[in-house]
Amino acid sequence: MLISVQNLNKEFKLKVKQKGIKAFFKPVYINIKAVKDVSFEIEKGEVVAFIGPNGAGKSTTIKMLTGIIQPTSGSISVSGFNPCEGRKKLAYEIGCMFGQKSQLYLHLSVIDSFRLLGSIYDMDKMKIQSRISYVAKLFKIEHLLELTVRKLSLGQRMICEIAACILHEPKIIFLDEPTIGLDIIAKLRIREIISMLSKEQKTTIFLTSHDVGDVEALCNRIIVINEGMVITDSSIEDIRNKYLSKKLITMYYDQDITNLKFNYDVVSRKENQVIIAVDTTKEKVGDILSYFTSVGSIADIQIESTPLEDVIRKIYEKRYDL
Repeated sequence: MLISVQNLNKEFKLKVKQKGIKAFFKPVYINIKAVKDVSFEIEKGEVVAFIGPNGAGKSTTIKMLTGIIQPTSGSISVSGFNPCEGRKKLAYEIGCMFGQKSQLYLHLSVIDSFRLLGSIYDMDKMKIQSRISYVAKLFKIEHLLELTVRKLSLGQRMICEIAACILHEPKIIFLDEPTIGLDIIAKLRIREIISMLSKEQKTTIFLTSHDVGDVEALCNRIIVINEGMVITDSSIEDIRNKYLSKKLITMYYDQDITNLKFNYDVVSRKENQVIIAVDTTKEKVGDILSYFTSVGSIADIQIESTPLEDVIRKIYEKRYDL
């Protein structure tokens, strides 16, 4: 198992705000539990979304996984290392990208930033140059290498940031909001790159994002954390089968159908339009369409699933129990 987390807990001591001189001599503290008994395992090559509302404990968990902070209790193994005890060794096994916090050097060119990062990871000059050539071609950023980092657009810089993440050939990449603030073209390009890394390089991706489009496009598994606890750990396929199988089918007829009776759950109807709710795990769409075609001449059909965003929101609110 590439990542194993068992019964992970993290508490922070928070100073209580008080008035008067007593607050200076006898400060009062309370313990805040940011992460509560979190457990999960991730295999090599998985692309996992680690999601939850703001303040859920995502960033705290990632910081423990990468060795930035020490857990209060529980055990963590990342690529065979305890992140806090073997942080320096672990750094060679992982790549990290945290939102818009740059690991590139704004006053240097992209290629010089890559060279500096390569040196930090103890790569020799030939290896650095070889890897720069490889990632530049892979990410199609050859034309950006000589540009100063601060002159790049946000989308260009984010692509270069991900390229920097894999320069030292890590087994695992932690991506925190990799598409935040990007336009649709840049988002699609970032998603293509992340998908390519997973499929072609077999890189394990641990992704946090508030963009459900990122989760749908990239991940095969979702771990939802809320109030410091894991409330869902399911494959995308399981969620699709359980919640996205419910569809609304709207049919538009060439004639008025307000007086007709239907053998299905009718959500609404008016003049030449009828909307029905169906569960495709129990009924075949083809059979449904055959039935409604026999009723009259259909001019148009629209089929809609429950948006994944709505499903995830209800999981956050604990209205769905997976």
